[in-house]
Parts: sequence; C-alpha cells; structure tokens
Amino acid sequence: MNFLRGVMGGQSAGPQREPHARQLCARSLESDDLRRSAQQLGNKSLKKSVTSVHSSDSEIIGYALDTLYNVISNDLEEEEQEENSQKQVEDLGKQFTEIFIKQQENITLLLTFLEEFDFHVRWPGVKLLTSLLKQQGPQVQQIILVSPMGVSRLMDLLADSREVIRNDGVLLLQQLTKSNAAIQKIVAFENAFERLLDIVTDEGHSDGGIVVEDCLLLLQNLLKNNNSNQNFFKEGSYIQRMKPWFEVGDDNSGWSAQKVTNLHLMLQLVRVLVSPTNPLGATSSCQKAMFHCGLLQQLCTILMATGVPADILTETINTVSEVIRGCQINQDYFASVNAPSNPPRPAIVVLLMSMVNERQPFVLRCAVLYCFQCFLYKNHKGQGEIVSTLLPSTIDATGNSVSAGQLLCGGLFSTDSLSNWCASVALAHALQENATLKEQLLRVQLATSIGNPPVSLLQQCTNILSQGSKVQTRVGLLMLLCTWLSNCPIAVTHFLHNPANIPFLTGQIAENLGEEEQLVQGLCALLLGISIYYNDNSLENCTKEKLKQLIEKRIGKENFIEKLGFINKHELYSRAAQKPQPCFSSPDHMMFDHEFTKLVKELEGIITKAIYKSSEEDKQEEEVKKTLEQHDNIVTHYKKVIREQDQQLEELKQKVNTLISQKEQLQTTVTQQMSQIQQHKDQYNLLKVQLGKDNQHHSSHSDMLQMNGIQPEEISKLRQEIEELKNKHEVLQGQLREKDSVIENLVRSDSFRRTFSTKLQCHLKILHNEIKALSEEKASLKQHLDSTNSTIAVLQDEKSKLQQDVAESKKEQDDLLVLLADQDQKILALKNKLKDLGQPLHSGSKSAL
Repeated sequence: MNFLRGVMGGQSAGPQREPHARQLCARSLESDDLRRSAQQLGNKSLKKSVTSVHSSDSEIIGYALDTLYNVISNDLEEEEQEENSQKQVEDLGKQFTEIFIKQQENITLLLTFLEEFDFHVRWPGVKLLTSLLKQQGPQVQQIILVSPMGVSRLMDLLADSREVIRNDGVLLLQQLTKSNAAIQKIVAFENAFERLLDIVTDEGHSDGGIVVEDCLLLLQNLLKNNNSNQNFFKEGSYIQRMKPWFEVGDDNSGWSAQKVTNLHLMLQLVRVLVSPTNPLGATSSCQKAMFHCGLLQQLCTILMATGVPADILTETINTVSEVIRGCQINQDYFASVNAPSNPPRPAIVVLLMSMVNERQPFVLRCAVLYCFQCFLYKNHKGQGEIVSTLLPSTIDATGNSVSAGQLLCGGLFSTDSLSNWCASVALAHALQENATLKEQLLRVQLATSIGNPPVSLLQQCTNILSQGSKVQTRVGLLMLLCTWLSNCPIAVTHFLHNPANIPFLTGQIAENLGEEEQLVQGLCALLLGISIYYNDNSLENCTKEKLKQLIEKRIGKENFIEKLGFINKHELYSRAAQKPQPCFSSPDHMMFDHEFTKLVKELEGIITKAIYKSSEEDKQEEEVKKTLEQHDNIVTHYKKVIREQDQQLEELKQKVNTLISQKEQLQTTVTQQMSQIQQHKDQYNLLKVQLGKDNQHHSSHSDMLQMNGIQPEEISKLRQEIEELKNKHEVLQGQLREKDSVIENLVRSDSFRRTFSTKLQCHLKILHNEIKALSEEKASLKQHLDSTNSTIAVLQDEKSKLQQDVAESKKEQDDLLVLLADQDQKILALKNKLKDLGQPLHSGSKSAL
C-alpha cells in the first residue's frame, strides 16, 4: 500500500493526514490566527516529528515528508483552485518555506534523508526539496551550496534504478541549477552531462517521452551563459553525441507533439553552444566541432527534407544560421548544399525563394533572412559569389535557372513591402565592409520596361524611394543606400550625379511630418551626411562645402542634427541593436537591422562633426587624410619589404640548416672512415704477427694468405672503398664551396644591405657566426681527410713491403722443397746400398737419418 502511495504521484501521505493538512491550509486563508496555527503545525510539529523519529522508522518519516510537501506545495486540485486564488496559495507556500529554512539544519537533515535508499523516504524527500526550491530558490540554493557534499548527494538521484525517483531527480536538479553558475559548474563536474545524455539515448532521443524534455531543459540550465560548462561540454566530446538526435527518416509524417517539443529543445541546445553572445573563441571551436562530427551536415539534411513541421523547420534554419555564422569552413559547406530537386538547386537559392514569397509564414521568412545574414557574416568569398550573380557577365541568358541575385532584385522591387525590406537588408549584408563589391555593384543594369533603356541598380533604388512607397519599403532602401555609400567615394559620386537625389533628401528632411515619417527623415539625414563625409569633391556642383551650405540654407544645421537623432531614439532601433537575430512581434515592427545599428552608431558622431566643420577645417582634414594615406602606403610598402626580407631570411635559415645537416653527415662519414681505418690497422698488425709465425714454422703460402679471414680480394675492396670515400668527400667539399659562394654573394649585395633592417642584420650576424663555425668544421674535416690519406699511404707502403716479403718467403720455400727432394733421393740411395751389403737397418739410424 505504501508503495502504491509513492508511485501514484505523491498524493497520499496517508489517507487521514493529507485532507487534514489541506483543510488546515484552507482555513489559514480565512484568519491570521489559523494561518499561524498552520505554520506552527506545518513547521514545528511536523519538523519535530521528522527529527525525533528514529531513522529506521521509514514509514513515519515518509508520512512526515509527504505532509510537509503537501503543506508547502502549490499543487492543488481543481476544486481547491476555484475556492482559493492561486496568488494566495503561492504566498502561503512561501511563508511556510521561509519558516522552514530559517534553520539551515532542516535542509541538511533533508539532504541526509535523500541518501536513504528506501523508496518511501527518498521519493517524498525529493518532492519536498523540489517544492522548497520553487518557493525560495536562491536561499535554498545557498544552503545546499554550503552543505558538505550537498550537490553531490543530489547527483546520486540520476543513478537511481527506480525511474520515478530518477525522473523527479531531474526536475529537482532543474530547480537547483536555475541562475546559479556555481551550482551549475559543480553539477557539470559531477558527470551530469554523461548521465543526462545516457538517459536521452536510452529513452530514444527525440522519440522519447517527457523525460527527454526534462533532461534537455536541465542541459540548457547547465550550458546557457556558462562559458566554463560549455568548454567542458566541448572538451568532453559531448557535441559528437548530439548528432544522432537529428537523424530523421524519410517519412516525416505524423510527428507527435512530444517529438516536436523534444527536437525543438535539442535545436535550442545546439544554439546555446554557438550563440553570438558567447566568447568568439568558444563559439568558433564549437562550430568547427559540429562540422567535423557531421552535426552541421545532419542539420542541413533536415533543412532540405520534406514533411518537417513548420516550427521545427524554422528553428532548424535559425540553428544552421548560428552554426555557420562567421565560420569560413561551415559557410563554404553550406554554400555547397543542394536541395533534392530536379535539377538540383543550391540551398541558398531555395531559402531566398521562401524569403521573398509573401505566402510563407512571417517567422520562416525572418529565419531565412537571418540564415542569409549569417552566411555572409565575415565571408568575403560568399559576398563575392552573391554579387557576381547580379553582374552582367555572369547572368544566365537562357533563363533556365534562377540565381540568388535575381531573387534579391525581384524582392527589392516587389509589391510586397516585407519582401522589399528583406531583400534590401540581404543585399546590404552582401556589401558589408567590402568596398570592392560596392564598386562592382554600380555596374548592375536593370531593364525596367520594354523599349526603355536600362537603368542602374542604384538609380532604380532612388527612383522607388522618391515614389512615396510604404514606410517599410523606404526604410529598407535607405538602409541599403547608406550601407552602399558608406566608405565608398565612387558610389557617393554616382549617387550625387543624379540631380534629383539631393533635392529629394533635403525636401524630406526639411518637412515637418508625423511620427511615422520621422524615421524616414532620420535615415534621409544619415544618407545626406554620408554623401558629405565620403565626398571626394569630384563633382563641382556637389562638393562638401556646397552641400553643407545647402543644409544651412534649406534645413538648418541644428534641425539637421535633430532629425539625424530620430534614428537612435526610436524604440525599434533599440530592439534591433540588442542581438543579431531579427526577432519581430509583427511584420509592421520590421524596421531596423542589427548590423545597420552598428553603422549608425559609428557614423552619427562623425557626420555631426563634419556638418559643423568649416571649409578650412575640411581642407586640413583632407591634408591629414592624404598624409595618413601616404603614411599607410609607406607602412604597407615597408610591410611588404619586411615580408620579403623575412622570406629571404627563412630561405637562408633553411640553407644553413642544410649545411649543418651536411656537416653532420660528413662528420658521421669521417667517423666511419676512422673506424674502418683502425680496423684495417688492427688486421694489418695481426697479419704481420701471423706472417712472422708462419715464416718461423715454414708454413705454406696459402695458409698465410687466409689468416684472420683476410683475402686478397678484401684488400682490393678496401682500396676501392677508400677511393669512393675520397670522391664523395671531394663532392661535399664542392657543395660547401657553392653554399659559401651563395652566402657571400648575398652578403656583398648592395640591395641586400639597403633593405635589411637592424633586426635582419642581427640575424645575418648569427648566420655569419654559423657559417664561420661551418668553415672551421670544414677545416677540421679537411684535416681529418689529410690524416686519412696519410694513413692510407702508409698502409699501401706496408702492403707493398708485405707483398715483397711474401714473394721472398715463397722463393725460400721453393728452394727448401727442392733441397728436401734431393735429400730424400740421397737417403733412398744409401738405404739401397746398405741393403745390398747385407747390413740391417736399425730404427735408431733411421731416426738419425
């Protein structure tokens, strides 16, 4: 029965105690006296019952913990919620909690009960501590934090084999880790990531139940805005374990609500790791890890899949956006992704088609715009690819395929104001901090209607601007023009070349319009200020001075600065400046782009100063600019010279290293030669000794030649090896002379002496020292070689003497053999005579003979 009480959701702490506690809580709402009575009963009597009961009586402890939970918890049944307002119940729960935690030993005792394995103690203890954290989170967190092994005890709940305790333990840790970085770090280092990911895997990833959702929420608590835990997560290779979460099948129909929720949280967890608000280095390392483990590729598969729910598709686009933002390798991969269509189309083109399609959901169009912005962020290569699709030389004349540039132009001049705004901002990002592309975009010509000559893209933008279109359209076009003209004097000249542009801007700024038009006035002031500040005075009628005089005459400087200030005072400007992702509650609020707010902040002060500057100050500024440009050119020149010198220095270092390596090889060769010579000396001396012994004992010539294993062929081989070593040494000496000649030529070169700086001279001195050391080593090697040659000559002389001695010895042996043969003949003749005379032959005489 007690087991059923626990499993059924923690409702029963006994059939009699629970109604009594709830009635007491209800009556406490009616009078202060009853409330005090409930507090006393709920926090003194019940606490006393827990602390006084022996720990072995688990049933009573379970009842007491359940009763405390029911008193403190706000989880009331429906009929009770109707009788009592939720706010009153929450206030009462907080009051009970405050009284309970005034004595910290109550929390310490509760942590001790959580170590009990008994289900009837542990489970109500988990629920009670969770309720306390809900009521007074920061205070309870602090008590647990200072308790010995407090957090570690709670981590054991994740390893409980009983799922109901493990799952409620996850909920407890969710409350424990809220907004507390210190506890988050402790939980992370207690192996929380491993345990939670194991639970998610065991439950079936996104197909799992609400337990997966709870684990993902806890993981978000641990990782969000916690750089230490994010780094620990990456270094622990846990990013790789996220890849299976996004392996969806071909059949994506019939997604359950829980699966959608789980996958949504999984995508958010990826975004936590690559958020633009994280430190740049941490974000970059996570982005690269996601590419190398295949996570980005898996996300792109979902992006191009069919049947994916709209909210999951939108969040996937946002996730891919931040995974590729500012990461070149990821941006390059994304550029190569194709949609599974016939013929295949780049994913970027397919997404842009959705962005400029007014029938698509608003949040999806915002997500696509964010993806396009992230693709181009710090990606000059990607910017060039987009702009190139607009240039005349790269447009597909057959019309068989639509390009990104064509889609942007189509959106730019659409009748849908939201498409106008999105296309303007997207094109502005293609030009961000890229003066070369700003100039190239001036070449783009558009055919407006049949029979009329084409007009430039810049002119068409100003034409639409002057036609009095919707505010959203005009704001988008003005942001595009401000981005295009900033830091690009050639574009400013093209803009000023149209005589209608400046009168239009001054007219807009000078009028007193309603609040809705004030934003347009501010942007017009900004565009006019950019036309002044980045003006190179190449047009006589539109010089800086004349434009400032025009402002003074038609608008007034103070009025101009006031209108310029309309921009950063706007509420929508402040919202856009907070984060890169375009988040708008409705299409009407879609006015400012995040990157554009940075440009406004940069230019506002500069333009204000430029308006108030006199012509003399402008001239001085121009002179300063020219001086700075000259200085920059000089610096650039010297940087180039230094790079060349560094390259030359590196080549010399490589040559020195080569010479050192050759020197070491020569030393090794000489050492081997000396060793071989010593061996040959020893063999020669031994041969002399053995030869002396052979002569003394009249040994044969063949035995003498084979002594100690030395054959005449080996002596010849030795002579050949010595000749080869001499030739190799001569070759090495020639190479050394060549290297010395190259280095000497470099040192003596006048241009070399002129261009090398003090730093390089120091390196050259070091090189000279190394070359000197090499020369000394070369001299030493030469000395060793001379000694070797001398030794070889001595050996050859001794060898000749040895051969002469061998020849003489052979001759003497031949003479002895002839003499012995004569003696044998004489002895045989004497024996025959004795035999004829009848004389016996004695052994003694034979021996004597």
